[in-house]
Amino acid sequence: MKRLLHTPLALLVWRIALLYAALMLCRAAFWVYNAALLGPPEWSELGQLVAGSLKFDTVSVVYADGVFILLSLLPLHLRERRWYRGMLFWYYVIVNAVLIAAANLADTVYFRYTQKRFTADEIFFADNDNSLQLAGKFMAENWYLVLLWAGLVALLAWGYRRRTHEESVFSRGWAYYAGGTAVFALAAGLSVAGMRGGMTRMTRPITLSNAMLYTADSGKANLILSNPFCILRTIGSAGSVKYRKYFTPEELPQRFTPVHRPADSAAVDLTGRNVMIFIMESMSAEHSAFLHPELYADLPEKGFTPFLDSLMRNGLTFKRMYANGSRSIQAMPSVLGSIPSFRTPFVLMPQSLGESRQLPAMLADKGYATAFFCGSERGSMGFGAYARSAGVERLVSREDYEAKHGTRDFDGYWGIWDEEFLQFTGEELTAMPEPFFAALFTLSSHHPFVVPEKYAATLPEGYTRIHKGVAYDDRAFRLFFQRFGGEEWFRRTIFVFVADHVSSEKFAEETRSYPGNMHIIGFIYTPDGALRGEVGEITQQLDIMPTLLGLTGNREPYFAFGRDVLNEPQRPRWSVSYDGRFRALTGEGAIVLDDSDMNVQECPATPAADSLAQNFRALVQQYYTHIEKKSYTAND
Repeated sequence: MKRLLHTPLALLVWRIALLYAALMLCRAAFWVYNAALLGPPEWSELGQLVAGSLKFDTVSVVYADGVFILLSLLPLHLRERRWYRGMLFWYYVIVNAVLIAAANLADTVYFRYTQKRFTADEIFFADNDNSLQLAGKFMAENWYLVLLWAGLVALLAWGYRRRTHEESVFSRGWAYYAGGTAVFALAAGLSVAGMRGGMTRMTRPITLSNAMLYTADSGKANLILSNPFCILRTIGSAGSVKYRKYFTPEELPQRFTPVHRPADSAAVDLTGRNVMIFIMESMSAEHSAFLHPELYADLPEKGFTPFLDSLMRNGLTFKRMYANGSRSIQAMPSVLGSIPSFRTPFVLMPQSLGESRQLPAMLADKGYATAFFCGSERGSMGFGAYARSAGVERLVSREDYEAKHGTRDFDGYWGIWDEEFLQFTGEELTAMPEPFFAALFTLSSHHPFVVPEKYAATLPEGYTRIHKGVAYDDRAFRLFFQRFGGEEWFRRTIFVFVADHVSSEKFAEETRSYPGNMHIIGFIYTPDGALRGEVGEITQQLDIMPTLLGLTGNREPYFAFGRDVLNEPQRPRWSVSYDGRFRALTGEGAIVLDDSDMNVQECPATPAADSLAQNFRALVQQYYTHIEKKSYTAND
């Protein structure tokens, strides 16, 4: 019996079992850290959650250790050499320390910021010069996870049983090679089956959305998933285009078309005015007492955006504005180009470089000077690159600020403090020729949730870690308006305020799940009061470009997945997004489509909702049709 336990196959099974144990410990840490977002698992669903977890863990183990498995069973005496066994040991410890332990524990922290598991998209996106500094900050704040990682690595190294002498169950000669080859072939076949998620004729290679087979809750689906599956499975997927064609080319535009043909007149004509878009980091609707008075009725601190609230009371406010994604990089095409992101963020897809006519380019053709402002380093986070592809001529970044004002205002993590950078932006806008289009991405209301030392004692503490940063940004906007409110260009400007996504820090129960976890601040303000009122119907980031084109007098056809809120009542009033399933929030309720076959999973039982579900399918088909063509123009 002892000899059987020392065979290469038995030792391999033991070592693989250790990996499953490590993955389950990482999953437990993931749930504990994100329990408020995921919710408590019910006993009735525990079996399914474990079954799904084991399936995805199998794929992760094969992805990370497939080479190790085959090398461990290689039917050659070479594997008995000391250097060969040492190579296998270090492969096992190093690869799994990174892909099994580190990737999953890093995901434990990262998940609360995007509410999706870490994928290959983040690898291609993590090209900031300050990535190492931020990683150090995260590790210091979450030192207990670092200790857990060290413990897991020690467990794998100790549990490997490196000093155990391997004894083959087969004798020397032909039995050794024949038996070893049979075991090797069986292991190879099982590895392929594990990697695919099965080997029946009906089995397709397992994908992230398969987690929904084990739970109807997208939050718990994230609990089932694990890395390295999520990373390795998505490598290269940004270049693929797979979608269900529900409608013929003739039927499709009857259901939904991204081509807009404006009327000769508009409800409000602000032709020739400047346009300034503030894309505000993590500005959830719940930060605002104006948008959510009920949240603050019994609390001592009445919201954290008093100045923005005052602008909303005197502007055109979208009471039910929703983000189209959960990441900053998804907001850019939604706001500037009215292009959503579904499975893969649009910006990260090679097809995003196709021909397009987005808001900055269309206004530039009308004589607008265009600029994009962001206080981070030039090229950081891909914002500037996307703004340039959307038609922005001038990029203004941290380097430009520091060339004029020195280096003392760097926040130590992301870029220039928002207060100082907004003041600098106003100076630059004063010098720009009119009319101009400008967009600015704020930075300060983001992890690591620090504010300048001079405000640390005066800003409200709030109910989450981000509230002080939100109050700081609100103050920064107040100072911007105070300083530049008397300028001529200021009075001729349409100001748009919209969040990139909701904050990772939430305090209201209804904002922890869909659709509350997509509800953001969004409004338009004109200093002369030309636009006032409240829009109570559902709006989305995609609606900003069409609405601005209507306000600025555009009469040519254009390409956009949103609608002109003031001039296109016939278009669907919804907000679309993707979180493993396609979602459309409508006045009728939420419509949810399965990722693989686009069948309706959730939909209110009304004829209007059924029709909207068909239109939603058409929108998704239009999206991937244009992705496939790499073209986003009205003349396509």
